[in-house]
Amino acid sequence: MSSVSLPARIETVIVGAGQAGLSMSALLSQAGREHVVLEQRHRLGGGWLDRWDAFRLVSPNWTASFPGFPYDEADPDGFMPRDAIADRIARYADATQSPVMIGTKVTRLEPADAPPGRFDVVTPGRTIRADRVIVATGGFQIPKIPSTAALLSSRVLSMHAHEYRSAAALPPGGVLVVGSGQTGVQLAEELEEAGRRVVLATGRCGRAPRRYRGRDIFTWLWSVRSLGEQYGLAFPMVHELRDPRARFACNPHLSGHGGGHTTNLRRFAAERMTLAGRLEGVDGEWARFAADLRENLRFADRWFDERWRPMFDRYITSAAIDVPEEEPEQVEFEPPELTSLDFRTEGISTVLWTTGYQLDYRWIRLPVLDSEGIPSQVDGVSTVEGLSFIGLPWLHDQGSATLFGIQRDAVRLAERLESSRPH
Repeated sequence: MSSVSLPARIETVIVGAGQAGLSMSALLSQAGREHVVLEQRHRLGGGWLDRWDAFRLVSPNWTASFPGFPYDEADPDGFMPRDAIADRIARYADATQSPVMIGTKVTRLEPADAPPGRFDVVTPGRTIRADRVIVATGGFQIPKIPSTAALLSSRVLSMHAHEYRSAAALPPGGVLVVGSGQTGVQLAEELEEAGRRVVLATGRCGRAPRRYRGRDIFTWLWSVRSLGEQYGLAFPMVHELRDPRARFACNPHLSGHGGGHTTNLRRFAAERMTLAGRLEGVDGEWARFAADLRENLRFADRWFDERWRPMFDRYITSAAIDVPEEEPEQVEFEPPELTSLDFRTEGISTVLWTTGYQLDYRWIRLPVLDSEGIPSQVDGVSTVEGLSFIGLPWLHDQGSATLFGIQRDAVRLAERLESSRPH
């Protein structure tokens, strides 16, 4: 990270110094473009700093490769803990001499009131006049908690996964985990291993095997996204989504803990965990669940076979890769439906909301958001000239928010921005 001070005027401002913002910074530096990166945190590490104490990457370490900073460290097939990935982001800034200003929150982005320049980037210390702005604040900005949480008994701790750090920090007793995406399943497993009674309220989230046909699932994801075009294969594209809200659907559950392993809710239930369907509401010391557990589990069971497996098998065949045939794990256990839960009787002291995040662009005073609050853009270039976005889920395709997906999206965006600039 280079020494930098807030300029009064600059060509480009990047908002956010996680892996997406730093990737854009590295590419702009390679192109010789003047820019500054503004980061509201007082240390580098991106959103990884917000994860729980025992967090580990779901993707292998080798996926943490960024423009100008390929992964060349030990254990490429391992899964970094929280502090290691945050430290890698910080070292990326140093390695690329990114002009980062930490502790600098952007409070408003608005049209400049007079030339020269197109935007005013407002911070507590100074307003910066910029020709271009790249928003790299990611897709996980505000914890999303259902309004029904307000109806919980005051005896019960209500906490979003964003605030969770460890089982030991929770009050004694059982935990209702709401949400069965990657975070929910990992935390339910962690709490169970810590000796807690766990009830997991499930939703329509898929699951994927940790390894398929002898290789980590992310090897096939990377292969299809990077090399699949020559075989007529590609990830689903953002324009193919029937509903824009699907961009924020839960990720298939998977774990990087214990060297990486497959997570299967049926196995959890067969061993000890209590599963329920979708949480419909709470009332003081009671929770109500939809009678859809069986369908949720069937959805999870079918997900890989319907969404990813045909694409991977076609890639393997087309590329003539010699790997064994394989049938992913199947667990036949059918847990009973649970439609209500008495917190006091069942010893539940905490409700842990693993219900995801929502975007927060209230600080952007420009006509760039659609009716769902999602930026209108193509490959990161927005409908407002000079304003771009990077790091969003489904920015380009299904892989956009992954570690390896951001690199390709950043290169694509940098090329589009460079081609539109006068030289």
